[in-house]
Amino acid sequence: MKMQTANKELFENSPIIHAIFRLAVPTVMGQIILVIYNMADTFFIGLTGSDAKITAATVCMPAFMFLSAISNLFGVGGSSVISRAMGSRNEERVRRASAFAFWGCTALTLIYVLFSWLFADLFIDLLGGKEPMAHGFAASYLMITVTIGGLFTAISTLLAHLIRSEGRSLEASVGIMLGGILNIALDPLFMFALLPSGQEIVGAAVATTLSNVASLIYFAVILRRNRRHSGLRFRPSLAMLEGSVVRDVFNAGLPACLMTLMENISYAVLDNLMAAYGLASQAGLGVAKKINMLAHCIVRGMAQGVLPLIGYSYSARDYKRMKQASLYSLALSVAMACLCMAISLLFSRQLVSLFIRSEGSEALSNGSCCLRILCLGGPFSACAYTIISFFQATGKGMRSFLLAILRKGLLDIPMMFMLNRLLQARGLVMATPITDCICCLAAAALFARFLARHSYTKEAAVAAADREDLIPHAVG
Repeated sequence: MKMQTANKELFENSPIIHAIFRLAVPTVMGQIILVIYNMADTFFIGLTGSDAKITAATVCMPAFMFLSAISNLFGVGGSSVISRAMGSRNEERVRRASAFAFWGCTALTLIYVLFSWLFADLFIDLLGGKEPMAHGFAASYLMITVTIGGLFTAISTLLAHLIRSEGRSLEASVGIMLGGILNIALDPLFMFALLPSGQEIVGAAVATTLSNVASLIYFAVILRRNRRHSGLRFRPSLAMLEGSVVRDVFNAGLPACLMTLMENISYAVLDNLMAAYGLASQAGLGVAKKINMLAHCIVRGMAQGVLPLIGYSYSARDYKRMKQASLYSLALSVAMACLCMAISLLFSRQLVSLFIRSEGSEALSNGSCCLRILCLGGPFSACAYTIISFFQATGKGMRSFLLAILRKGLLDIPMMFMLNRLLQARGLVMATPITDCICCLAAAALFARFLARHSYTKEAAVAAADREDLIPHAVG
């Protein structure tokens, strides 16, 4: 394999805590920066004092995040296949998986970008932006961030996944952090200096797009520089469609894509239902969701960072190391989510007031209340998300798929409608932590069963190889 010796040592022999921190800490830091730059947009837009502008950025978030769903489909799927191919010393499979992931992501993103341009007004209305003033601002934001900048955003995120799959977590995360820090710097420049007053939404969108272009350039340079030490290849060929590569990329990546997609649909439904209670309610909810994203993105960083280690250990049939990596990462994720929950409960009003500056406003009160409700699901969501990522890493697509649709879509959307009728606006928000709790219990049961079936030694696993090879195809 062309995998660097240091990375092989990291995957196979390094103490498990050391390996987790080497892989996960840069990814977590990258995700934190990602959340901060998302918050920065809201913070700077909030300085305008316009609920319509805050709402516009909020309703566009699902459309923008759908780019992440596409990236996760091919990025998480490709990363899972690549890490398992590395564990089984299959260099050709690494090349095919990386090429398919790159060109598949490019093609699907271009299709989505085309539809977002042709049906922009319909998109915005479906996402809860029917109010005329908010709709106009949202149309500008959507055009720049998705229609113009969508491909740069999707490909840069994809490359971060693929680079991380080879153990180069720091290099992948630096690219993410570069884009985030640049976005924070460019926001005030474009919003309040270069563009005229009233164009703050356009300025925020331009800053976001340029920062993602910079990230993509960085990843291109990194891939070029490390070409001799990497198995990643992006030349298109029919070979990338042969064998089981396509099936296995979708098997691992579809749950990740679906989870992001259903999150966006869920948020769109929530925004639409909340729109009945006025712009102040929508603006407050939008800010609360962005603050609450911090805990989720820390957990996502941990899961994405550890995914290559779990996939590699599973493919190498080192189930003891696989179990240790998954349990340690699960414990760390839940602990961090509990800390974020405590901070949100204690300082909800102060956190929301960073983005909604009018003291005593209805939007501030609504946002504070929504944050206190949403954060209660954090530890349960952390547990469920970590287990879903574990099943993605091991190629158990059906289990991660079922948990993904259970977490978002299957339970929370019907519950929103039911609780909206019973408890109105507060009931809408309560659907999220209730669903997180239910999904956590289901995920824990599947996880415990899987670990019980893979508790034997590496030697025993090798002896049972023929039987184990049938399991992914039989039960996903």
